[in-house]
Amino acid sequence: MTKYESTVKKIYAPVGNVYARLSDLTNLSVVQERLTDPNFEQLARQQAGDKLDDEQFQRLRDIVSKLQFDRDSVTTDAGPVGTLSLRIIEREDPKLVKFETEGSPVQANLWIQLLPASDTQCAMKVTLGADLNFFLKQMLKGKLQDGVERLADMLAMLPY
Repeated sequence: MTKYESTVKKIYAPVGNVYARLSDLTNLSVVQERLTDPNFEQLARQQAGDKLDDEQFQRLRDIVSKLQFDRDSVTTDAGPVGTLSLRIIEREDPKLVKFETEGSPVQANLWIQLLPASDTQCAMKVTLGADLNFFLKQMLKGKLQDGVERLADMLAMLPY
């Protein structure tokens, strides 16, 4: 399995609050609510480093609007690939939430690790482990690393 790790992100919230939010995926449905926020497009473009054109933004909006959340998983219809899910397979309060893909053509795991920095701050790192063949590894290496970094940035910006 090939691993891709984000840089460590600082979150200005107690580790318990962050863990509580990330270990129950229904809490992440706030992302869908933000789709109607007029500042959402500007924020998404800033996160993408202004590399997000109108078509890509609309695709992002379409993907996010199709997400379905429950306590343990987030699921979406991925067109020809079918239904894809990211399911929580392990929780270690308050420091780890581990996910696994379901229905994906590539087996992958995602870890969110949390460490308290003080009573009001914590540190977070996101790690993706993907079972890729040599060719996919070469083609996707940069995109997966970038995706893990952006996911960590997005999670660090959520209100906790």
